[in-house]
Formats: sequence, C-alpha cells, structure tokens
Amino acid sequence: MKWFKSISFTVIALAVALSSVSVASAASKLTGKIVINGSSALLPLSLQAASEFKKLNPKVRISASAAGSVTGPQSVRKGIADIGACDWDASTDVPGFKKFDGQVANKVAVIPFAAVTNSNVSVSSLSTSQLQGIFSGKITNWKEVGGSDADIVVVNRAFGSGTRVNFQMKALEGTDFMTKGSNYKEVKSSGDMKTAIETTPNAIGYLDLVYVTSKMKAQKINNVAASEANVINGSYKVWAYGYYMTKGQPTGATKAFIEYVQSKTFQNGSLKKLKFIPLSAMK
Repeated sequence: MKWFKSISFTVIALAVALSSVSVASAASKLTGKIVINGSSALLPLSLQAASEFKKLNPKVRISASAAGSVTGPQSVRKGIADIGACDWDASTDVPGFKKFDGQVANKVAVIPFAAVTNSNVSVSSLSTSQLQGIFSGKITNWKEVGGSDADIVVVNRAFGSGTRVNFQMKALEGTDFMTKGSNYKEVKSSGDMKTAIETTPNAIGYLDLVYVTSKMKAQKINNVAASEANVINGSYKVWAYGYYMTKGQPTGATKAFIEYVQSKTFQNGSLKKLKFIPLSAMK
C-alpha cells in the first residue's frame, strides 16, 4: 500500500510538473509590443506588472509612461497606445470629460486616495467642509482648522488628472478648486505631487496611497483613515476603480497582460504590496 501511494504521488507530481512546463512554454511563445500611457496613479502598478509579465513572456515588449489619466484614452484613440490607464471609466461621461466611444474599460485595481499634508502640519483629521474650504481658497490659515498660525499652501493636480477628478468628486463633493494665488501650486503628476508635499512646509494636496511616504501625513477625512480596511468596510469613500482602456476588446499580448494584472497571483501579491486593493475585495 505504501509503495502504491508513493508511486501515485510521484505520478501526480510529475503530471503537475509537466503541466507547469507546458503552460510556461506556451506563455513564453507569446510575442508582441504593448504601449501603456495615462494615469500616474496607476504607473507603479503598470511598471511592476510589466516587469513580472516580461519575465514570463520574454518575447513581449512593454513600455509604460504617465502624463495624467485623460492622456490614456486619448492615446488609445490616436493609436499610439494599446492601453490607456485611467482613474475613471472613460467609456462613460464623467464631470468635465466626455466618453471615448469604442473603448472598453477593463478594471484592474481599486485605488484609495488620501488628502496629504507636509509632515510639519499638526492637524491630523479634516472634515469635508474644511477640505472644501481649503481647496476652494476660503480657508487660508491652518489655525482656522485647529492647526498652527501658518498660511496653507494648496497643491493641486493639473486638469486631466484622474486623481483630481476623483478627489474633487468624492472628497470635496464637487466643490470647485481654487486656481491661482501666491499660496497655490499646480503639478503635473503624482510623483510631482509627492515631491511638492514632502518639501513644502504647510502644504496640502492629495495622492493615491502608493505614493504616501513617512515624509508626509495622510489626513483622516471626517475622522476616518485612508486604509484598505476602511475602503472595504465602506467607511472611507475617497477611492475609485482603476481601468485599462482599450480600443474594443483586447486581443493578443494586450489581452494576456490585462488578464495577468487581473489574476489572483498579481492581485493578491504585488498589487496589494503597492497599497492598491484587489478587485475581489469589493465584491
């Protein structure tokens, strides 16, 4: 009996090994070039996924860049990108942007966003009305919201940013941003926002969690922290799905890459380590 079990185990193990080799071999034959453009919030995810996917499929070339969410579907429409990374579903109308006809929105991640301040700011929680006042320019000093007597420096993303769209809709409930002033700055990307908040005393801005560092402070909103648990339990509202926009249904290497990003392996592995939330967590 022991001999039989041993043989059976060996046969099963060999079958699994051969199956794995077969899958890997089939995957390694995949060829093509994938160009990704768009959201800087999703750029860390795209770069990590590209690195892992290319190891499995060395004949596939992938390049990823970011200039703001709206450039994603724009690049797909112009035919200069296969994937348009976007922080909203660009196949539908959203405030400020018309839908991109003929494009398919492929969900790839849940993105939590946070209001962030320079580490010298003593305030740790802001209400919706306080955020509205600060970002509209009506509240100009930290002492007005319980902080030190110091002018508030507002750092905003340029028009076309998906992070900006989501923060305005969900944290500010649609309130308009201020657009000028001696204490107003505008930056082009999440990386630029990170640098500005880290290096500008008394500054406030907003980022997705992957960019938040120990050199800044993620503010609670209405006393609720920006965290995976609070997004999942519904108490934290400032989040969005991240999408890979494609011209029609994806095919070939592009389809395989998107499926890899959506796979349990990536969703529960690298995606979570980057502080995104798996799609399955919101079902």
